[in-house]
Amino acid sequence: MTEQTATRVTGVLNVAIPVRDHERALDFYCNTLGLEIRRDAAFGPGLRWVEVAPHGAVTTIALAPLPEGKTGGVDTSIRLGTPDAEAAHAELRSRGVDVDAGLLRVPGVPPMFSLRDPEGNTLYIVETG
Repeated sequence: MTEQTATRVTGVLNVAIPVRDHERALDFYCNTLGLEIRRDAAFGPGLRWVEVAPHGAVTTIALAPLPEGKTGGVDTSIRLGTPDAEAAHAELRSRGVDVDAGLLRVPGVPPMFSLRDPEGNTLYIVETG
């Protein structure tokens, strides 16, 4: 890459998930998934920007306002890590989270499963170790 084509991008700051109800989303992401609030701010009339992340993570998840006229329930393609996907699956299922029936186990790929937040947005839990 030459100096003329360099963008000076230094990292991934956050990824966004559209939400209608920030309080319901915060309850799920913090109390159910165990993430922490990193930012909660107003950024215009009736608009709220909230960021959550696992403890110690650099990249955050922005719980962004759902644009008017749009429906929620997107596949976020966000992968969250856990040391034990099977235990995480069992725990989330026992707490009533909408998780897949079982883990996806493919040779050469870490065990994983998907879950849906209360707004119908899909995220993935992938075993890290």
